[in-house]
Amino acid sequence: MTMEDGKIRGIVGTKERLLGFSQAAGAFLALIVLIAVLAVIAPNFLTSRNLLNVIDQVTVLGVVSLGMTVVIITGGIDLSVGSVLALSTMVLGWLSHFGGFGMGMAISVSLLVGLACGMLNGVSITYGKLPPFIGTLAMMSIARGLANLITNGRQIIGYPEWFFQLSSKRYQGYIAITALVLVLVYVVGWLILQYRRSGRAVYAIGGGAEVARLAGIAVNRVTIGVYAVAGLLSALGGIILASRLDSSQPTAGQGLELDCIAAVVIGGASLSGGKGSLVGTIVGVFIIGVLRNGLNLLSVSPFIQQVVIGLVIAGAVMSDVLRERKN
Repeated sequence: MTMEDGKIRGIVGTKERLLGFSQAAGAFLALIVLIAVLAVIAPNFLTSRNLLNVIDQVTVLGVVSLGMTVVIITGGIDLSVGSVLALSTMVLGWLSHFGGFGMGMAISVSLLVGLACGMLNGVSITYGKLPPFIGTLAMMSIARGLANLITNGRQIIGYPEWFFQLSSKRYQGYIAITALVLVLVYVVGWLILQYRRSGRAVYAIGGGAEVARLAGIAVNRVTIGVYAVAGLLSALGGIILASRLDSSQPTAGQGLELDCIAAVVIGGASLSGGKGSLVGTIVGVFIIGVLRNGLNLLSVSPFIQQVVIGLVIAGAVMSDVLRERKN
């Protein structure tokens, strides 16, 4: 282990990791309670078909929330993830339907668009000195405008059968390829955050950017990388959504950033930075997904569902504030 690695390990202490684990465990307990309640009051909730549907429904939220997690751990925020998702999925649709590109090339360019949007977010925050809220808010507006501009606000319908089956066909009768992608990105993300120097640097920056800089961490480079990852995963979420819907829509991802923030904070991350885990985030994702699914089964109005999710977000943020005061 190098001297710089030792300094980073000193910044990212065992106490913070244990605290993150305990908060993720608390979120998991809340998920179990929610499932138990819905099993009693919601018809057909515990059927295998419905539970598999829940997994499919949270795939997009889960992928995008991973990117939001690393951003929030650094003490930042990304309000553009939903709009970047929409732009990427519209680029995918235009290139494959009107641009003469094959699906492989269209997917690659779509991912690059998301990556570029994320990098621009990072550059505007690090070198442009914009607060993350303002920088990503600007990108939210720009990306959404471009998504609508591509087809003048019209959706693009119809993809090759194999692409649609990535999310619709369950192999061995249980899991779709897109759900396996969700598992893969979380495993890779967890390994990086736990065992790679770059992962430890993310926590160190959230704990204190100036201290991290003095420890030899390239704060600007890591920050740009974090936002680039968030943009890339937003684009991946857009591709998964296009596969699920068999279409690309410029309105896709509206409000997604709020669900992502809620999932990350419910999972134990702190909006002030330095704390959070992917285990907690995926639990938070399932809490949001199970709650929406249960409300649908109970035939609750979509407008009331918005109120409920809003209350959950408010409760999660209030809980985060209270945790910070205690610490």
